[in-house]
Amino acid sequence: QVQVVESGGGLVQAGGSLRLSCALSGRTFSNYAMGWFRQTPGKEREFVGAVSRISTITSYASSVKGRFTISRDNAKSTVYLQMNRLQPADTAVYYCAAGRSAYNKWDLYDSWGQGTQVTVSS
Repeated sequence: QVQVVESGGGLVQAGGSLRLSCALSGRTFSNYAMGWFRQTPGKEREFVGAVSRISTITSYASSVKGRFTISRDNAKSTVYLQMNRLQPADTAVYYCAAGRSAYNKWDLYDSWGQGTQVTVSS
């Protein structure tokens, strides 16, 4: 049974940092690209970034490029999202997903976590 579990969300002041983690079980982690998305109420799920199976490719939304970094540890079956210089506009539920490639479209990923809330106060 596939399980994707995010952790590390919380409340942080603007300009601060958080690191999200996402663990995948029930599948061979290194066979999957991993993506991060975020969503606020009433809006469509938004691409944040993605990393390919062996980290040769990373991609980011323009809104987070230079502030967020995705990395993965295949030995731990975990992907990370390091978020620096956080802004109130980054407030959202952050989701991790497993897919065949490092796509930037949420509907191309097939296994999702439950999400973790990130709130950035001004």
